[in-house]
Amino acid sequence: MRRNDHYLPVPGEEKPLDGHLANDKPRSNESIPLKKLNAEDGPSQLGPYFSDGRRRVDYVLTYSIQKPSSVRRRSSKFGDKTLFRRLRRSLSMRSSRAPLQPKEDPEIAAQEQRTDYHEDDKRFKREEFEQNLCEMGLELEKDEECKIPGIGFLKIHAPWNVLCREAEFMKLKMPTKKVYDVKQGGNLVEKIRLFIHKVTTPLRPKVDANRPQSVKSLCHPFSREKDHLFDMSDRDKFFDSKTRSSIVYEVLKRTRCTRAKYSMGITSLLANAVYTSAYPLHDGDIEGVNAVPNDRKLLYEEWASYSCFYKYQPIGLIRKYFGEKVGLYFAWLGVYTQMLIPAAIVGVIVFLYGCATVDDNIPSMEICDPRNNITMCPLCDRACSYWKLVTACGTARASHLFDNPATVFFSIFMALWAVLFMEHWKRRQMRLNYIWDLTGFGEEEEDHNRAEYEFCVMQKSMRQDQSAPKEEKVKLTCTDRMPAYMTTVVMMGFMIALTFAMVFGVILYRISVKAALHFSNYPAARSNIRATVKGTAAVINVIIIIILDEIYGAIARWLTTLEVPKTDKSFEERLIFKTFVLKFVNAFTPIVYLAFFRGRLVGRPGKYLYVVGTYRMEECAHAGCLMELCIQLCITMLGKQLIQNNLFEIGIPKLKKLLRKRKSDLSDKEQEKLSESLRRFEKDQILGPFAGINPEYMEMIIQFGMVTLFVASFPLAPLFALLNNIIEIRLDAKKFVMELRRPIAAKAKDIGIWYNLLRGLSKVAVIVNAFVIAFTSDFIPRLVYQYTYSPDGTLHGFVDHTLAYFNVSDFEQGTDPLQPDHLGYNVDVCRYKDYREPPWSSTPYELSKEFWAILAVRLGFVIVFQNVVMLMSDFVDWLIPDIPKDISLQIHKEKILMVEMFMKEEQGKRQAARDNHHQDHFSSPSPLSQSPQQPRSRPASHGKAGW
Repeated sequence: MRRNDHYLPVPGEEKPLDGHLANDKPRSNESIPLKKLNAEDGPSQLGPYFSDGRRRVDYVLTYSIQKPSSVRRRSSKFGDKTLFRRLRRSLSMRSSRAPLQPKEDPEIAAQEQRTDYHEDDKRFKREEFEQNLCEMGLELEKDEECKIPGIGFLKIHAPWNVLCREAEFMKLKMPTKKVYDVKQGGNLVEKIRLFIHKVTTPLRPKVDANRPQSVKSLCHPFSREKDHLFDMSDRDKFFDSKTRSSIVYEVLKRTRCTRAKYSMGITSLLANAVYTSAYPLHDGDIEGVNAVPNDRKLLYEEWASYSCFYKYQPIGLIRKYFGEKVGLYFAWLGVYTQMLIPAAIVGVIVFLYGCATVDDNIPSMEICDPRNNITMCPLCDRACSYWKLVTACGTARASHLFDNPATVFFSIFMALWAVLFMEHWKRRQMRLNYIWDLTGFGEEEEDHNRAEYEFCVMQKSMRQDQSAPKEEKVKLTCTDRMPAYMTTVVMMGFMIALTFAMVFGVILYRISVKAALHFSNYPAARSNIRATVKGTAAVINVIIIIILDEIYGAIARWLTTLEVPKTDKSFEERLIFKTFVLKFVNAFTPIVYLAFFRGRLVGRPGKYLYVVGTYRMEECAHAGCLMELCIQLCITMLGKQLIQNNLFEIGIPKLKKLLRKRKSDLSDKEQEKLSESLRRFEKDQILGPFAGINPEYMEMIIQFGMVTLFVASFPLAPLFALLNNIIEIRLDAKKFVMELRRPIAAKAKDIGIWYNLLRGLSKVAVIVNAFVIAFTSDFIPRLVYQYTYSPDGTLHGFVDHTLAYFNVSDFEQGTDPLQPDHLGYNVDVCRYKDYREPPWSSTPYELSKEFWAILAVRLGFVIVFQNVVMLMSDFVDWLIPDIPKDISLQIHKEKILMVEMFMKEEQGKRQAARDNHHQDHFSSPSPLSQSPQQPRSRPASHGKAGW
């Protein structure tokens, strides 16, 4: 029998969605001919249903259609071969976006390798796997006459009995008939909360899932024996589409294919290209003539639109459609963005305070006063000449905007802000756990082995001696993974060293460009040397960071794959750790250099520190390196957020779409007509595969580090982060709703390892900001001078106090300026910023006692600041309970109601048993009337129990 005459059986009892057909008899022997699956075109054909228009498609598997040359199947849908080839060319790029799919068009590859026996082996494995799925009770339907050439679709439907069986096995919490009143306004806090909710009503999306409910259904793990307790008034809605797809996915993970040398699950089948992709379907279209009201369309209108940027997110609807894991990410992102509002306001106030007090700042006034006539030593050898301190007036005034007493307060505020943010999120997370019935959720589900792990185990078992005991389970040991571990250590070290080398290269760029500009004959180039070098170096740093981020992400995944983790959870944790380390080092190494190392490894005039021959290490400006640190942070944040996060996510998909349009032979009208005629599973095949939410988390974690770690040098960082996140939320929403396939609804009760990373960053931020204030800014030197060395208790004379003297006759040979009379007079003594003894002292150019006094105060400030702030943080952490009081009361109330419900059920059973016993004891029917009833009643009750 030819394959195109094959008939696919539909096993099990059919449970139609229509309530009027619920009593139909099972049609277990009915078959669906593959030829006739596309015979009708109607609204039901375009929706997520089987060809009968009643059974919902809960999951889809796709596979490549590569037939030998002896079998040539002609499509009944397209009689015109030219149109068929044009459609194939226009859609081949789209269909290739499925994971693990060959890069070539499947049909072209089949024509080149018509005798490849591997395709028959894949087909046999699919047939066995599908037969096993049928034995599990799932209903299948194949479709190989679709409008996407070279791809076959296997549609899967879970009937009612399978859903109930698997829901009980998975211990899914489902709503019971018991409802209870949720406490609303019982005390002052609840009344304030309700008042705030009423005031913010215009900011809330118009979705039912986001409205506060006065009553809540009591949920309990599903049980078929106690199905009378659950609210099954509408079977079609009892298991929503998210739950149905999760149940089918669990069945797919447990079903095995044993035709190969080792047992293969769905992950192994996907890894070996037996199936090319697997995904649940979206609920429906967003726009167009076929768009009917559905959750996806509602999410697009109320969440994924930029016009809703000022509104809250419909977290309940997001969780209902995408699952708890995705819902928790967007809930966390929403809380983080809301908490950035007060931080941004305080940061702007600190910046404005710096702007308002810049004219009253005594050190900058002294620098800008031409009457001081301070001659500074050259900034580089030979090419640079002596210069006047007054020329640094602009830099000094700009540095005061970020280096003022208010920045110390802002650092303390941000440390407490980070703690409040973490506490607020924990309380919000517990509230969501209660609302989403995750309070008793644990890790009951079994972690299934990854396909790569099973393949390596199979290879190891084949290599082992036949005399090995068969009962010993083969597994990968640390010895097996040792080469991979060594490769990981070496590659991670090499990547970190590469990051340091890139930063060192930018340092050499700054040094060489500064010297070249000093040699320049153009007055404009010589007048803006410092600004030009700072700006271009910061831009180069951003470009390097963006490029290395992409490389490091790919390398981290490759290294994790080499280690062959056993489960997906282990793979994810290892990948997150490697990616975070590499990207964190990549993003913050230039900033750490500017904050703590630049200007401290310079030496002094006459004895400078040189690298790579004659390159003299660069110095900070007279006002310190804080201004350059601020510029680097500003450009890095803007560059990463605008280019890497937003432009890449918006521009690259649009560019790919434009390239597909240009390569396609179809006109715009033909493409639009083709898109309208595609069915739901075909449209979802064109969408991009869901790659997880870890990249989204990683973006926000790096941003959180930018906001907290060096906030003392850049108080506007929370404002930039807030503006970026407002766009990021809607951008991610549009991507999830429109551009990606629907993910498997994964359960989770917290954000996992990301919370530990956030907590670690908030602790490190306290230490980093303490060192920035103490060593990078001039806060401590000003404080020591004002209260120790100042004659009048003010900052008058502070600039002269920070400058040391140098006799120009002590220059090393070949390092003195080529034009010593550049200022119009001979210079005998120049000044440089350092605390050193003058040349006429008994110990010339040695570190002075002022240096050691200031160093002691700096270290003391770091210790005091760190301990005080951490003590305050721990106090706030202790003061705020992790679980809101009303939620703990409601959870306790749920437990009591659950016990009462089961007690009533048990009492009802006992009463019914007593009534039956009482009726049997007192009734005395005649034997003639009883005998014909017994044979009929017993089998009936037995059959019901068996069902």
